[in-house]
Amino acid sequence: MNHTADARRPVLLLDVVGLTPRLLEHMPNLDRIARRGFRAELKTVFPAVTCPVQSTLLTGRPPGDHGIVGNGWFFRDIGEVFFWRQYNGLVSGEKFWQAARERDPGYRVSNICWWYAMGMDVDETVTPRPVYHADGRKSPDCYTYPTALRDELTGKFGTFPLFNYWGPTASIESSRWIAEATGHLLATRGSDLTMAYIPHLDYDLQRYGPDSPRAAAAAREVDRALAPLLARAEAQGVTVLALSEYGMTEVSRPIDINRALRHERLLHVHTQAGMEYLDPWSSRAFAVADHQAAHIYVRDADDIPRVRDLVGGLPGVDEVLDASGKKRYGIDHERAGDLVAMAEPDSWFTYYYWLDDARAPDFATHVEIHRKPGYDPAELFMDPRDRLVKLRAATAVARKKLGLRYRMNVVPLDPTPVRGSHGRLADSPSHGPVLLCSDERFGRESYHATEVKELLLELSGLREPRQATS
Repeated sequence: MNHTADARRPVLLLDVVGLTPRLLEHMPNLDRIARRGFRAELKTVFPAVTCPVQSTLLTGRPPGDHGIVGNGWFFRDIGEVFFWRQYNGLVSGEKFWQAARERDPGYRVSNICWWYAMGMDVDETVTPRPVYHADGRKSPDCYTYPTALRDELTGKFGTFPLFNYWGPTASIESSRWIAEATGHLLATRGSDLTMAYIPHLDYDLQRYGPDSPRAAAAAREVDRALAPLLARAEAQGVTVLALSEYGMTEVSRPIDINRALRHERLLHVHTQAGMEYLDPWSSRAFAVADHQAAHIYVRDADDIPRVRDLVGGLPGVDEVLDASGKKRYGIDHERAGDLVAMAEPDSWFTYYYWLDDARAPDFATHVEIHRKPGYDPAELFMDPRDRLVKLRAATAVARKKLGLRYRMNVVPLDPTPVRGSHGRLADSPSHGPVLLCSDERFGRESYHATEVKELLLELSGLREPRQATS
């Protein structure tokens, strides 16, 4: 069948991170989408963290195929651990819009803050990107394509609130800016697919836990921020597809996996200026921690049984995946660790590898998502043990406003404040991700993340609907 522009139906795709059926009870505007259309359980992929899940949603493939095995991994070809890369070329496989353009070459896409935005072959893209000054300062900003879009959005909504997007001051302000920018593009660009990433729930669910009163309050904040955007979509006849990447579990037990490997002399460090740094080049085994998943890279295959038994015996570890286990979970890719550990529901993995906090690297007490060899949820907190932490933070902000160098060393080295985590697959649908759609014709009891690409093609009018199944 040949599809023309007249047959296309515009779609608004919202990634509302951390959304679950339980939280939806506090979100009447989002819930209205389900009442108009339908709500379905969304079965996600492991590890259930942002980058792998988003890549699966857009390619229809598991991490073992598209290659995004975590929010970060050990790049074996250059011997470095990197988190939060942005180049879209890292994602293998046909993306949704590429499939759409095979059916209709004029298909337009606007991306607001979905990951791997750099080099994404869409018509507009917006993504957080600070100004990295030569003296080490970071200033809030965003990257856009086309370039002029940055001035258009900042002129209308102000500078992208980077320091409300992540870190101790993360708040609803960043999600509100994203929702307003999305509404602006929806009104002015006429894209066939407008996709937006709404992160706010992620913050307070990790800070206070998914079942806390603060989580419910965060859900209400997100719902209010999305209300004008959802109203605009309905007025313009735009189909809304809202979903989440994962649900969270209440946690109370951090797992110091790298410290365990170091105690066994498998992980090595090197020292500079009294600070210890992970030495992946000489380590026999080390872990790249990512919420409730940890990729373990083992230099010598003969050490794998020993490392598997060591990690599997740590309190809080649920399962350690070898080659067959990685295949079973769809994460069998060369970027994945030689072993992949999964935490129990109440546990999560720290990246910490030093044994004495006095020898921790200076970046450990900063928000440094690109320098840390693992994910650090403690970046959402100011050190509760430091009575002067707020004064030091205020002084740092004042120096920043004056254009002076500053240190925002406020992040605790104690992981116990963290109350929510994710990465393992949900044990129950009520705590797992959910999918909402305003078009009732495609209603089902459940969708798998690998089916969302196909659903988008159907919602867009570019593919005939399949027979509904559960």
